[in-house]
Amino acid sequence: MSKLRANGIEIEYDELGPKDGIPFLMINGFGSQMTSWPDEFRQALTGAGLRFIRFDNRDVGLTQKWDGIIPDVRAVAAAVAQGKKPDVPYALTDMAADAAGVLDALGINSAHIAGASMGGMIAQLVALNHPQKTRSLISIFSTTSDPSLPRSSPEAQEALMTRPPSTDRETVIAHSLKGRRTYATTKYPFDEKRWGALIGASYDRSYYPEGTSRHWAAIMASPPRTERLKSLKVPALVMHGTADTLIRCEAGRHTAQCIPGAEYHEIEGWGHDMALPMIPEITALILPFVQKVEAARNARAAAE
Repeated sequence: MSKLRANGIEIEYDELGPKDGIPFLMINGFGSQMTSWPDEFRQALTGAGLRFIRFDNRDVGLTQKWDGIIPDVRAVAAAVAQGKKPDVPYALTDMAADAAGVLDALGINSAHIAGASMGGMIAQLVALNHPQKTRSLISIFSTTSDPSLPRSSPEAQEALMTRPPSTDRETVIAHSLKGRRTYATTKYPFDEKRWGALIGASYDRSYYPEGTSRHWAAIMASPPRTERLKSLKVPALVMHGTADTLIRCEAGRHTAQCIPGAEYHEIEGWGHDMALPMIPEITALILPFVQKVEAARNARAAAE
């Protein structure tokens, strides 16, 4: 793993796959480090010739932190309700500019932009604000943030927002495992051993709960993308699971409905995670989509 400078900040990143492969940028979600998804996911994509690039979002992992700046979440909510500009250190548009900046720093003109959960929100904004950088948008169990959409289940909401009773490693792992069960994939048994190992590895790499308060404020301060997505002109793949209780599958449907020509797949029993047995099914949707977009892109280039 290495650091680069993009959008004025220091960002931790790494990449796997052939340097001349199809560029694929993965953006992680709320409080989530780039190492939090299983390596088997990126190995499946790089094995098919993709150049898989991932990075730690600002305020998480080993990327630059905004230490000590604690947003007043109630004040942010009140400002948004009143149509005023909220007082936050950054918004999702800034995080989208980080992602575009990573590509610039690596000398990549454009890539397939994939994001999960909050990462999907950021990926949508990369496509909207940096269309020249976007070969396609791949939005994974994410949302337009439209206020009409159904809310998380109370259990999932509590799991997301409640801090563990202490910050020692075992308590944090146990707390996270309990929370993950509330929005996990139901199609396969919950793999507590594997999830525990991933959570523990994230804890050892960088346990930084303060950053999640600013991620949450960034989400709250960012307006819905409903109307803007209707003007999106890049190919889009939207995927969601029926077992997702954190961001309901209605949000995935709505995202696809807003984007002209979007391809939508709703997967039975998939939750708000990347369970290991789901990887073949998910990559079997991503790879043909990417190849289709690349074929169309090459055909246009040949015709010019």
